[in-house]
Amino acid sequence: MSGPVALEDRSLGDLPEVHASHQPDAVAIQDHERALTWAELDARSHRLAWAMDRRGVGLGDYVTIGLPNSVGFLEAAIACWKLGAVPQPVSHRLPKGELEAVLDLVRPALVVARPDLSTDRPTVTIDTLLAEETGDRRFESRVSPAWKAPTSGGSTGRPKLIVAGQPGVMAAAPTVIWRNAADDVALMPGPLYHNGPFVSAVGALAMGGRLVLMPRFDPLAVLQAVQAERATWLYLVPTMMSRIWGLGENVRAAHDLSSLRTVWHLAAPCPPWLKQAWIDWIGPEAIWELYAGTEAQAVTVINGAEWLAKPGSVGKVAVGEMQVFDEAGTPQPAGTTGEIYMRRPADAPPSYHYVGADARTLGEWESLGDIGWIDGDGFVFLADRRTDMILVGGANVYPAEIEGALEEHPKVHSACVIGLPDDDLGNRVHAIIQADVDLDQTELEAHLAERLLPYKRPRSFERAAEPLRDDAGKVRRSQLRAERLKG
Repeated sequence: MSGPVALEDRSLGDLPEVHASHQPDAVAIQDHERALTWAELDARSHRLAWAMDRRGVGLGDYVTIGLPNSVGFLEAAIACWKLGAVPQPVSHRLPKGELEAVLDLVRPALVVARPDLSTDRPTVTIDTLLAEETGDRRFESRVSPAWKAPTSGGSTGRPKLIVAGQPGVMAAAPTVIWRNAADDVALMPGPLYHNGPFVSAVGALAMGGRLVLMPRFDPLAVLQAVQAERATWLYLVPTMMSRIWGLGENVRAAHDLSSLRTVWHLAAPCPPWLKQAWIDWIGPEAIWELYAGTEAQAVTVINGAEWLAKPGSVGKVAVGEMQVFDEAGTPQPAGTTGEIYMRRPADAPPSYHYVGADARTLGEWESLGDIGWIDGDGFVFLADRRTDMILVGGANVYPAEIEGALEEHPKVHSACVIGLPDDDLGNRVHAIIQADVDLDQTELEAHLAERLLPYKRPRSFERAAEPLRDDAGKVRRSQLRAERLKG
């Protein structure tokens, strides 16, 4: 006769029940409209699971979740895990063409969304599902073969599904890496359809802390929420950090952030000046950075104190292995720049598989396309994406470095740097910026002259009316370049 199932091997769908058993009246999750206790989250997730079951969702099926940041987003994910289905998040603001391409690839059993999702396919809202099952029957949880399946379009616009290698069990929530604690109040301004916010939000719930979801990122609202909720844990990307910093010292000082113990940033390179500013403001022990892909073959982690000793590093490898190779596939010694490849530990199962794409491989190693180096102490440094690098007169130029210098100017809100054809140099550096209307180009060029070598400075500038990075810190450089080449 088999013994009881270990907690870490229980379905992620049992997560509300586990915490409701000892803190039923504690708030589990809240958004700008409602707050649910663990007991309420447990009861509602059973109802949602029965309603989805009635609609034909079964073991291993994909359920596309196209909702804004809300309690309902994670309720839908928990119901999926109860059914043994795979939650498949997408942005609720995807243009119709991109969304249809994702849905063609995924072929979901159900699409949970608001009525305004840009698709002609049948969708269902959380409220409708809850109305279809009004009883209090318990749904016996199954274990999903994969606990998540986010998408990535990269710079090509062709979506791929990144299906997790871990099943939908509680051990899948990476609480140790994310420094989640049972007494945390975790504030999430990042969009849950992106992997980092989704994974770390699930980690906060898995530990039994209180998760506070913001409907969207707003720099002032983040400071207000940290103070009002006494948040201890915060997720950011460099774009968010820059916009918060841009509020000015008086605004920042007017808010009490002393409750913060852990502040994460990831998803894009962080300019050194901005990282230093946040370390000086919040404290080195509270600032943490993580580098990995959604694929999670390998992960690096670094805190602010370590970064001060190794400025510019994204940390040492904490999971898996990383190695730098040259274009011929030869391993490179410490300090030599090349393409960073990753692999899982020899005894570990695959961390993911693609649907709609193939991995870039070198034997048993895989690459996300990042260029960088590893120093003699094992600290990893990133330069940029291989596909984004600009060759200017035979010299390598990394857009992220130039974007960081541009965004250091207080009047620049966001920037994207691309290479455009040049008869003399092969490529010229072109900067697209969103900035204050009174920013003079001469002023900006003087600012860059103090920070960049001449060959790295943009030869041309373009103004954009809208932010160039989304709230997840992502920018599609290749797409922006293609659009300008067409013109």
